[in-house]
Amino acid sequence: MLQQSLSKKLLTSVLSVYFLLTFVVTCGQVIAEYVNTKDYIRDELATLQKTFSRSLTRAIWELNTKQTITTAEGLLAIPMIEGIIVRDDSGEIISQLGRSLDIHKLYSQQLVQEEVILEDTKSGLFGYTFPLIFEFSGRATQVGDVTLFSSREVVFSRIMVSIYFLIGNAMIKTTFLIILFLMAFRKLLTDPLAQLTDQIENLELDELEGEHIEIETDEHNELKVMEKSFNRLIDKVVQYRKELELAQKELIISNEKLDQHNVQLEQDVARKTSNLSQAMMDLQQQKYELEKQKIVLTDEIDLRRSTELELLTKQTELERYVEELSLAQERLLGTEKMAALGGLVAGITHDINTPIGIGVTAISFLQERLNQIDVAYKEKTLSPKVLENFINDAKQSTSLLTTNLDRASELIASFKQIAVDQASEAVRTINFKDYINEVIRSLHPQLKKTAHSIKLACPEDLILNLPAGAISQIFTNLIMNSLIHGFEGKNNGIIDINITSNETDLIINYKDNGNGVTSEQLEKLFNPFFTTKRDQGGSGLGTHIMLNLVKQTLSGSIEATSNTGEGLSYVIKFPKNMQKPLPIFNQD
Repeated sequence: MLQQSLSKKLLTSVLSVYFLLTFVVTCGQVIAEYVNTKDYIRDELATLQKTFSRSLTRAIWELNTKQTITTAEGLLAIPMIEGIIVRDDSGEIISQLGRSLDIHKLYSQQLVQEEVILEDTKSGLFGYTFPLIFEFSGRATQVGDVTLFSSREVVFSRIMVSIYFLIGNAMIKTTFLIILFLMAFRKLLTDPLAQLTDQIENLELDELEGEHIEIETDEHNELKVMEKSFNRLIDKVVQYRKELELAQKELIISNEKLDQHNVQLEQDVARKTSNLSQAMMDLQQQKYELEKQKIVLTDEIDLRRSTELELLTKQTELERYVEELSLAQERLLGTEKMAALGGLVAGITHDINTPIGIGVTAISFLQERLNQIDVAYKEKTLSPKVLENFINDAKQSTSLLTTNLDRASELIASFKQIAVDQASEAVRTINFKDYINEVIRSLHPQLKKTAHSIKLACPEDLILNLPAGAISQIFTNLIMNSLIHGFEGKNNGIIDINITSNETDLIINYKDNGNGVTSEQLEKLFNPFFTTKRDQGGSGLGTHIMLNLVKQTLSGSIEATSNTGEGLSYVIKFPKNMQKPLPIFNQD
């Protein structure tokens, strides 16, 4: 009796694979529907930005908190929005409604500068943050930002009908296939196999001659082939049984001959055993010598292991020393950057004093003239001529005051941007020529003490996405090296900066007509701590910082050429645009 039907096992295997595939495909379709619906909701959030950002921006700009909250409540009424957070330009929350994440953990008190996608797997919330930019008189000002939140519950509510349809469709197809498979397996496999099994069990092994099996089917399939093959096997078994009886008779004769050969073999074995004993003695001697060599090798291996442990200990100490040296080098690099920033602060402070001092003088003069006019008015001695003179003096004073305050404002703005960039590695969009001019302007306190000049050739419309701090640090180090080292002993030095670009790269050609360096100094130019001004306080980190900024921060290359007395030239090449990290915060 069969313990397990082959047809049932096969049917179970086929249906199991089908169920698994159906389950996987259905799950895949559900996941795809979920992802597509989630992406569609994100697109709708992006569309809402274009619809409501203008009204929110106007309300925040006009400090209309009530209008801001009303607009936020209107957005929250949209079914797909689970929560909303509106912040002003200082990062303070104006309105926070519905479900949301902790905005201070995400962005601290800083505003986002561009659109940012948020997602929190634990709570199921995902959102979209965009800045609110108000344009007034041709200037764009960020007045705050808005974060819209949705959730996976919203996604599931939209796709629930599709999920029910997919599951129902899979169940109907599965039921139909089960019925079809049961009928097909019973007709084509189960019944024929049962007939075959019954006939095989009824065969008499002792009387196989003339016995055959027969399957009742009109199809010429594998079972029919099995029937013919089994019948041929029965015929061969009958034939082999006859041949076996003949072979048994021949085997009896062969056994008699084998007994005779055994006697002869025993004699040969006795003779060869004596020879084998001598060989065993020789092998024993060789084994003794091998054991002696093994002892010697063991001692040598122990010695090598001891030496290896000592070498590993030394290697660990060397790695620790290298790590300490690297840490010290990084600290020196940071100190060098802060020293350059301190020099920039001192120089810009001196330059700002002049326009501010002139402004104070102009205000004092204007106050004095105003007091005189006030006295003349009270004493009724104010004449048209005196009033005309006062108006002329007031125009001159206000003009002088405006000019010098604008100059101070430009210096402060330039210093602020350069200082922030040198303390940060954030990627931002800049007009390259304007930015280089800002760097040169920030070095004006060092340049105005000399008769040296800087010539800059750069396209006007060169707009790039770069780490502005790295660019500022590189040009500051280049110009200060020319002033300190290249133009030592020279009165009228010239620095030529030529900036060009191709489809992918920016190329900077920097050259001065200073003293230059020798070939030996040129080979060590980018080495850390190499300087020709060691006795004058030079650290030797300026060119090494440039090398690290160009290669690591900008992913570019830098080359230097020089001849003694013919100046020093640099060729710097790096990709024009770099991917901005997300999110990017205001550096103020």
